[in-house]
Amino acid sequence: MKDVFREDIENTPLPFRMAPRTLDEYVGQEHIIGKGKMLRRMIEADRMSSVILFGPPGTGKTALARIIARSTSSNFARLNAVTAGVSDIKEVVSDAVNPILSEGKRTVLFIDEIHRFNKLQQDALLPYVEDGTVILIGATTENPFFEVNKALVSRSTVLQLHPLTESQIAQIIRNARDDKERGFGNTDISISDDVIDRIARIAGGDARNALKAFELAVMTTPPDKNGTIVIDEAVIDDCMQNKIQLFDKNGENHYDNISAMIKSMRGSDPDAAILYLARALEAGEDIEFLARRIMICASEDVGLANPNALLVAVAAYQCAARVGMPEARIPLAEACITVASSPKSNASYLAIDKALDDVRSKDTGSVPMHLRNAPAGGMKDLGYAAGYKYPHDFPGHITYQQYMPDVMEGTTYYDPTDIGYEKKIKEYLDLVKKMTGGSDR
Repeated sequence: MKDVFREDIENTPLPFRMAPRTLDEYVGQEHIIGKGKMLRRMIEADRMSSVILFGPPGTGKTALARIIARSTSSNFARLNAVTAGVSDIKEVVSDAVNPILSEGKRTVLFIDEIHRFNKLQQDALLPYVEDGTVILIGATTENPFFEVNKALVSRSTVLQLHPLTESQIAQIIRNARDDKERGFGNTDISISDDVIDRIARIAGGDARNALKAFELAVMTTPPDKNGTIVIDEAVIDDCMQNKIQLFDKNGENHYDNISAMIKSMRGSDPDAAILYLARALEAGEDIEFLARRIMICASEDVGLANPNALLVAVAAYQCAARVGMPEARIPLAEACITVASSPKSNASYLAIDKALDDVRSKDTGSVPMHLRNAPAGGMKDLGYAAGYKYPHDFPGHITYQQYMPDVMEGTTYYDPTDIGYEKKIKEYLDLVKKMTGGSDR
């Protein structure tokens, strides 16, 4: 059948030329195409159902579509969501239902970057996926549960592709070096395993970028006197420049990275927390957003176990907002490490949520008369502020009187831990109980 991904590979980039033609040539993603796995069984049995492949760039989504195109006896059509419209979808459907053009075969439709289809385009596709007129193979770098029509997702099997490991990237580079038909197997190249490993390490799980860098290194390095193209670390560093960042501040990685940073601070791992902070900064994340997340973590997760953590976080926010990058990285790092390295207590967080739940769900009563203010003449005659005891007039600046409304008497919200500064708070509150006979709370 015609290869909808182009048959002529002359003068095409190395990543395209080296794309796997069969499942046996495919490297990585064993969790979905390993022996006995669902996608492999569907491809080998030529019994495809609609699937959506999502994962970072260079992880093999389009390569899988090419393998399916070569393997299936069905008609295969391809659209790119960036350039295609509703009319293109209707043309594919029209061909699929035409018994002469389709020859009675099913139609498999591959849509690259499907998340770029707007709602109208996705809605136009939905009924034909639902009734089986076309079998959808969608590819996207964005999480389809957020970016693709929920009805379309529910009618497809969503499969996630992971960044390739360094060893898998290295294997792909070696394949390109040795392949005489599509790679540089006919070229005298000298490249050590250490340099190949360096490409794999810098590529950040993206096979396409690794192959592009390798091709650029080969094509721009003049042969030595023996006719050998010697590729060393300096050449690779020049071709790859900076390490590829798997971080898109506007995509799913934005949420994954900030979630990991917060959970690392909460989990008292300053090294992991600072790594995720560095990734966010390098990707150009909004520094005020990062500072706000650190302040929230200082309040929610550190709390009164170390009250100073919030002060440091607030100061870091103010400092970062005023000085900007690159200097803002320093106070942000200080606050991040302070929060991660502090003892933890969420007792204050639990207390306010419990109190809010009561306020929203029940009658919490009236403020006791002795606690009310009496700013206007005659209010004291009505009992406002009558009988209030000023704690500083008593030993230890503590005295018993009722503070809770009558209907809430005996309710507790704040349960201090024995961790950090909160241990001192607990000791003080225990002293208050002892001095007041335990009836103040």
